[in-house]
Amino acid sequence: MQISIIGLGLIGGSIAIDLRKRGFARRITGVETNHLHAHTALNIGMVDEILGLNEAIENSDLIIMAIPANETISLLPKILDRVNDQIVTDTCSIKGNITERIKYHNKRANYVASHPMAGTEHSGPWAAQSGLYDGKAVIFCDVEDSSPEALKIVRKMYDYLNMRHIYMNAYNHDVHVAYVSHISHISSFALALTVLDKEKNEKNIFDLASGGFDSTVRLAKSSAEMWTNVFENNAENVISVLDTYIEKLKEFKIAIFQNETNKISDMINKANRIKKIL
Repeated sequence: MQISIIGLGLIGGSIAIDLRKRGFARRITGVETNHLHAHTALNIGMVDEILGLNEAIENSDLIIMAIPANETISLLPKILDRVNDQIVTDTCSIKGNITERIKYHNKRANYVASHPMAGTEHSGPWAAQSGLYDGKAVIFCDVEDSSPEALKIVRKMYDYLNMRHIYMNAYNHDVHVAYVSHISHISSFALALTVLDKEKNEKNIFDLASGGFDSTVRLAKSSAEMWTNVFENNAENVISVLDTYIEKLKEFKIAIFQNETNKISDMINKANRIKKIL
């Protein structure tokens, strides 16, 4: 395969590393508007060349979009306008607005909506790593709208990344990821803001932060550009899960204020059930 990856940060870069290492891609072209990212990706051998979008499309069998949601929504129709037999997929963590944008495009069948459920709080090509996707799930959405050949190739690509396949429609996907992914990031952002607001001595934060705090607030280091896009495009579902989250926080607040130790213990025991799932 000759592939092009649009966006050479953590997600696109990690895909490039393992598709090359594991023999899926013969040649990898990068498309990157950030000059530092493009220069870095080329220098470390993540990609073979950096090209403009149109030239990259012409020289590719498979085009992987690893850019924020709003950029994907804007760019995907333009890419589909230019493809012939090329296959296009994306990696965004929202799918409803993306699939709706190209629902009636005459090259809709060339596109496979996918979401690899993996990542870290870091960004940029220097954050990319081999094995990021191993054992994780990839969600395919609205596969009935993709051609069998396009779906076959994209599934094969994720097989090379050692990912488990899950199938959903786009709007169910957005509901479920709001529950298990998007709320986690909001919680982490809110916790970081709370600590920064209450603890003015940064040295105390550094000295006293334990493993629990570090793991809970880790996601607060995530990209503002990416997550602003996600919350904007999945606002209805995110607000719904936030309402439930706020209710649970209020329950803890009231129980602690009223010294209801049995209530607090019961809530923690119920929360412990998550261990069996994970």
